Amino acid sequence: MCRNLRIVFLAAITLKMVTFAGSIARADWTATAFPIQTHDFGTVAVAAKTEFRFPVHNDTGKTLHLRSVRASCGCTTPIIETEYIAPGQVGSILARLNTDTNRGQKSATLTVVIDQPAYTEVRLKVTGYIRQDLVISPGSVEFGKVPAGEASTKSIRMTYAGRSDWAVVEVKSALPWVTATAQLEQRSGINATYSLTVRIDPSAPEGVFRDELIVLTNDRAKPRVPVLINGELESNLSVAPHSLALGEIKPGEVLEKRLVIRGKSAFTIESITLEGWQVDFDAPTEAKAMHMIPVRLTATGDALGKLTSHLIVKTSGGVAASASSTVTAIVRGQ
Repeated sequence: MCRNLRIVFLAAITLKMVTFAGSIARADWTATAFPIQTHDFGTVAVAAKTEFRFPVHNDTGKTLHLRSVRASCGCTTPIIETEYIAPGQVGSILARLNTDTNRGQKSATLTVVIDQPAYTEVRLKVTGYIRQDLVISPGSVEFGKVPAGEASTKSIRMTYAGRSDWAVVEVKSALPWVTATAQLEQRSGINATYSLTVRIDPSAPEGVFRDELIVLTNDRAKPRVPVLINGELESNLSVAPHSLALGEIKPGEVLEKRLVIRGKSAFTIESITLEGWQVDFDAPTEAKAMHMIPVRLTATGDALGKLTSHLIVKTSGGVAASASSTVTAIVRGQ
C-alpha cells in the first residue's frame, strides 16, 4: 500500500514538473515572438490617427498562425496584419486607438490567440490619453506616393479650445529630411487654429516611411502632442517580391524564384547578385519597362544556419539604377 502511494506521489510530482517546464518554455517562446508587449501612445488629440504595430517574430522553425485577437475595451481596435508568418519572418499586429469616439485616459488589453505551431495566448497592453480640447484634421499627414528626389509639402489643421494664451511653441521631427512649421491662422478668445505644414526634402531616402512629429505647446501638464506622418518615396526601380523566404535548404541545392522588376522607362538588366549565393538568370536583350525574370539561387557560402542577405538588381539603359529584395533562408549541413 505504501509503495503504491509512493508511486502515485512521484507521478504527481513528475507531472507538475513537466507542466511547470512547459509553462516556462512557453513563456520564453512568447517573449521572443513578442519582443514588445506594451505601448503608451502618450497624449494625443481628438481625431488624430494613432496607431502602433506590435512586431511578431517567428523563430520557431515552423509556420506561426495568428488565429484571432480581441480587445478588452472599445477604445482600441486590434488588427492582425500577418495571419500566417513563415519561419524566420516577422509579422505584425496593429493597435489603433479610436480617438474619434473616446476621450480621456484609456487602456486596453489585446489578447492574441495562436494555434500554430502550438496553442497559446499572449496579452499585449496599450494606454493613451485623448485630450478633448485639441482636434487634428485630417488625423495624420499622408504624403502618399512621392517620386524620390523631389520635394513635397502637406498641411493639416490643429484646432484648440481652452485657454486664450495657448500656443504651439515648436514642431520637431526625428527624420533629418523632414521639416515642419506651425502658423497661427486664427485666434478668438479661448479658441485658436494653427496650420501645420510638413515638407519632405529631395534628399529623403527611397522607400516607405512612417514616423511621428512632436508638436510642443505651452501646456504645463501635457505639452507634447504626436502627429503621425507617412508615405512612400518611389524609386526609379522596384523589385517584387520585396522579400523572399526560402525556408530550409542544403548547400548546393538550387531554388528557382521569379522576380518582377519595374522601372519608369525601358531598361535592360546588367546584373543580379546575392552575397553567399550563386545567381543564374537569362538576361533579356530587349529594353522594357517591366521584366519578369526567373532566377536560380544556389547557396555557395560556408555559413550555416539562419542567413539574411540582400538580392541586388542593377540595370542600364533608360533606367540606370539599383534595387534590392531581402532574402532569408536556413542553410542546413549535408
